[in-house]
Amino acid sequence: MDINSIKGAAKVKFCGACRLCPVCNGVACAGEVPGMGGLGTGAAFRHNVQALAECRLNLRTVHSVKNPDLSCRILGLDLALPVIGAAIGGIAMNMNGAMTEEEYTEAIISGCRKAGTIGMTGDGPKPLIFDSGMTAVVREQGWGIPIVKPRETDKVIELAKQAAAAGAPAFGMDIDAAALVNMTNAGQPVGPKTIQELEYIKNNTTIPFIVKGIMTPDDAESCWQAGVDAIVVSNHGGRALDHTPGTAEVLPYIAEAVKGKMTVLVDGGIRSGADVLKMLALGADAVLLGRPLAIGAVGGGIDGVEFIINKFKAELSAAMTLTGTAQVNDVPVEILW
Repeated sequence: MDINSIKGAAKVKFCGACRLCPVCNGVACAGEVPGMGGLGTGAAFRHNVQALAECRLNLRTVHSVKNPDLSCRILGLDLALPVIGAAIGGIAMNMNGAMTEEEYTEAIISGCRKAGTIGMTGDGPKPLIFDSGMTAVVREQGWGIPIVKPRETDKVIELAKQAAAAGAPAFGMDIDAAALVNMTNAGQPVGPKTIQELEYIKNNTTIPFIVKGIMTPDDAESCWQAGVDAIVVSNHGGRALDHTPGTAEVLPYIAEAVKGKMTVLVDGGIRSGADVLKMLALGADAVLLGRPLAIGAVGGGIDGVEFIINKFKAELSAAMTLTGTAQVNDVPVEILW
């Protein structure tokens, strides 16, 4: 298995949902929601990629770092590298049925585990989406993190308790899906949450609580006040609100506000191990990978996901060596030019 065979197989199975562009920047797929593109003009998707491209690394080779340590501990989990599989649901709708929901979630959860890290599972208007994720998590003895839409608060708690019963080490809510019309149309209303509602969810669940979709320091502070264990700096891959800044642009301000108080994760436009290192330098504890792992899953199943993560691992190790960075849990901002 190699990257070309994975991409070749994925391109056929996607049937146009993803063109496998040489640079995955959201230009060709702008406005394709449902699909793999960004909402509206696609600007938010493009800003994610552009913001990371504008971060440049200082090449340093006069130092003693020869075997950088990529291992980390996130939410009590020992991971081989600070890369987590992002939650993606609605495979039939967004990927032209390239895989079944069950096949996709199994590929992400089992592939991540084989590579020494953990994956997240999604939620959506059809129970099949959440249930397929739970099946994959149970199959891997609880090694997976279910992510729930910002449903009515009691429903969030109900699904979180299902995750805990399955042995999941944490659960999350992608609050950036607060305006998803397809959820409301299916009789499952979603919406923003107050600090009090977040606190209520935290106080009525037993495993760590992640809130995904934070793009401002004040929202991050609100999550901390509510007792949330981790946030994901995310604009939903550019698929929730057009014209938002890239996540790499806002991450330093959010990290300044809450890093050390809670775990700070980030996604958006991460396409290489060097991008992972940039996000760590900007203040993240770990990153989430979405589209790159979707290509791995569609093009190679479990082994494809493992291959992509190992590719990122090799790239991250090389980038750390060439910037003099010894450990992923101590990445100085000075490695950025």
